[in-house]
Amino acid sequence: MNFLRIDLNKGVIKLEEVPSKYKSMGGRGLTSMMLKEEVPATCNPLGPENKLIFAPGYLSDTPLINTSRLSVGAKSPLTGGIKESNVGGTIAADLAKLGIKAIIFENQVPENRSILLKVDADGTTQLIDAEKWRGFRTYKASKELKNEFGKEYSVSCIGPAGEYKLSSASIQMTDQDERPCRAAGRGGLGAVMGSKGIKAMVISRKGKVRSEMFDPDGFKKASKKFAKAVREDFVSGESLPQYGTAATFEPINAVGAYPTCNARYGQFDKADQVSGEALFNLIKKRGGQTTHKGCAKCIINCSNVFVDKQGEYVTSSLEYETIWSMGGMIGNGDLDAIAKLDFLCDDIGVDTMNTGVAIGVAMDAGYKEFGDAEAAIEMVEEIASGTEFGKIIGNGPDAVGKHFKHDRVPTVKGQSIAAYDPRALQGMAVTYATSPMGADHTAGWVVDQNVEEFGGIVDPLSGEGQMEISRDKQIHMAAIDDMGLCDFAQSGLAAEEGIDLLLQMISSKSGQVFSSKDWSLKGKQILKAERKFNREAGLTPEDDRLPEFFYKEPLPPHNKTVLVSDEDMDLVFEFEKEDQ
Repeated sequence: MNFLRIDLNKGVIKLEEVPSKYKSMGGRGLTSMMLKEEVPATCNPLGPENKLIFAPGYLSDTPLINTSRLSVGAKSPLTGGIKESNVGGTIAADLAKLGIKAIIFENQVPENRSILLKVDADGTTQLIDAEKWRGFRTYKASKELKNEFGKEYSVSCIGPAGEYKLSSASIQMTDQDERPCRAAGRGGLGAVMGSKGIKAMVISRKGKVRSEMFDPDGFKKASKKFAKAVREDFVSGESLPQYGTAATFEPINAVGAYPTCNARYGQFDKADQVSGEALFNLIKKRGGQTTHKGCAKCIINCSNVFVDKQGEYVTSSLEYETIWSMGGMIGNGDLDAIAKLDFLCDDIGVDTMNTGVAIGVAMDAGYKEFGDAEAAIEMVEEIASGTEFGKIIGNGPDAVGKHFKHDRVPTVKGQSIAAYDPRALQGMAVTYATSPMGADHTAGWVVDQNVEEFGGIVDPLSGEGQMEISRDKQIHMAAIDDMGLCDFAQSGLAAEEGIDLLLQMISSKSGQVFSSKDWSLKGKQILKAERKFNREAGLTPEDDRLPEFFYKEPLPPHNKTVLVSDEDMDLVFEFEKEDQ
């Protein structure tokens, strides 16, 4: 495995041997450690000193199922701190098969030009002028790029939002069906890509570099057992293939933790119109796909293909977080409108979550009525048009709140919360507030330990024990993101030998014994690096807090506020003192 380091200013591409200190890392571990060591924390996120790093997981080059997760890292123009945005599709597996451990983009393309990076099956790389694709939305860009270079390439590209350098801009990746519907959405990294003058990457899917494996037989045995456990688990083996991530909706709405109408309520009165079952039935009725493989190496098939009344493609995959952000958060119960909004966000290249919450803030401020789906569609289209208001929406909820002088803005470090209200799921209050990434649910999803239907062990309406649960999950998830393992394949860890199988695979790959203690140390190492970067960037403990209204406005139906104390928030990363 090698680094592909690209100086965009000079147009020089170098293949580098991976330094020993990085050989045991991948994904988020690699992006975060490299950013801490190579990028000045105080730099302008859209300036030449920032770097944009694409890194497959440590296990992405192995036969292990569901390891085609890619980490994209840079200093975020949205949060002002370090960012890892995690995405599926095919590109992580493709890079791994080409023997590429990371692509590191440095500096910027001169003279406001646009380029793309092409990597061929034999490892040949070149920078190609991309002026003729400038301004294209991602679906058109991906189609044209595949027509130009061939269908055997994966595409990663930005749309107009990235070219405008908007803070909610995403980087879109193609899925198994060659559609750019997989988004590295969080943190505005599409703006970083745009600032560097990169329109796209086209990566061959025909690489044949073998995994560097110390004990292939041992790895194979453990990976087969792990895959069996994933298939036999009810959630990953039955629920997700049938309902997709929308299966999460009904339990969250039932416990009153579904942020509705800019988080004024905890339940959505149009629940029956947007539930997992409603989505399943509508897709089935129209001849779409409810069980669909979106990512390489996937055995769960949680994706879907949503079609219109005529059976024509609209979007893939319509997921829980987007159904919330473009549904309940803006008071919209129309699945067709939600699907169109999802497609537009992917096509224009913006984060569905940050954009939906931005629309929700605008509606809460009185700009439009909650539930006005057409108004929401018009706002998203304005992003592509580059209007002044479109840029405000495309820069996220904080920009909208500032524009309207409206202080009910559900963000942390500039990034929107996800589809779990922290007043009804107090553990998510800790994760949102303290994650180095901003309000990021995947950085420490503690819903399973708070909700009885998922096996909850704590009172979700109490602050008791929530700090410890979030801290442990954040450590764990940092290590998971290093490995490139899909969140949903973690069901394999619930099996009798679960974590031992994963540790065995890591040991079999590296040739070094890897223990549960090493797992924890890896997660802590990553979080320490991220926290150090953020401190040097100017973020303080005061940035590890939720907006004031979460502490003051009780959320119906339980009428609770956030109860986790500031003292507990400040104790989450006490392990930073361990080696001082």
